[in-house]
Amino acid sequence: MNKWTSMIAAALLAPAMTVAAAESAADQAAALARKLANPVANLVSVPLQYNYDENFGLRDEGSQHRLNIQPVIPVTVSDEWNLISRTIVPLVDQEDIPVRGRSDSGLGDITASQFFSPKEPTAGGWIWGAGPVELLPTASEDTLGGEQWGLGPTVVVLKQEGSWTFGGLANHIWSVAGEDDRAHINATFLQPFVSYITKTKTTLALNTESTYDWRSEQWSVPVNASVSQLFKVCSRIMQFTLGPRYWAESPDGGPEEWGVRAQLTFLFPR
Repeated sequence: MNKWTSMIAAALLAPAMTVAAAESAADQAAALARKLANPVANLVSVPLQYNYDENFGLRDEGSQHRLNIQPVIPVTVSDEWNLISRTIVPLVDQEDIPVRGRSDSGLGDITASQFFSPKEPTAGGWIWGAGPVELLPTASEDTLGGEQWGLGPTVVVLKQEGSWTFGGLANHIWSVAGEDDRAHINATFLQPFVSYITKTKTTLALNTESTYDWRSEQWSVPVNASVSQLFKVCSRIMQFTLGPRYWAESPDGGPEEWGVRAQLTFLFPR
């Protein structure tokens, strides 16, 4: 084959190669979007989740900014099982909480969960994980945490069908040690969720993050709606999420009405 034949062949094949590369990139984006919708996916990620809520206190004057650093780290423990570590490290800035004129900033209590999850879905297509959850009294100010060590079980169950993901995550935490003059913890957390991935790899999601305090017999029920989009900066793949949140129910002195959530997730696909 002479050089002219080679040049002509390359010119004819170039469009096909470009299409193949585009299709490969689209397939990778679709796979990443599906993994991000799965709390126990085999994907290392670091979400930085910002939440703003207001109308705290008896006079509805308090407000809170909360940045949750939430690394997700899967580890292979056998040919059939993964261990997925999910940690929430909250950085909090709040004003007029619990009373007018009181402002605090710093680290809140850390929550850590470990899910043992099969690498393959069940015969019916269900994905699940279960393990322990721990609450660590790491708050830098007494108003930012409960000064209690907590422990309990956690479980997640979900199914992915086409562009849809639906399921739920739950845990329960009891106090196991801590300051005697602070309220002991006996709380159930429920997070049903549903999401849909569009052809542009945009994810539309809806969930609630409900907590029931068995001691005070009160619910906290924020409802979150969000839109997420994958994008790339240089070689780094990220996802940006934005959406409103509405407090359908909150405890005495808790936030009310509307808030907002924004999240930037750094992805580290293997």
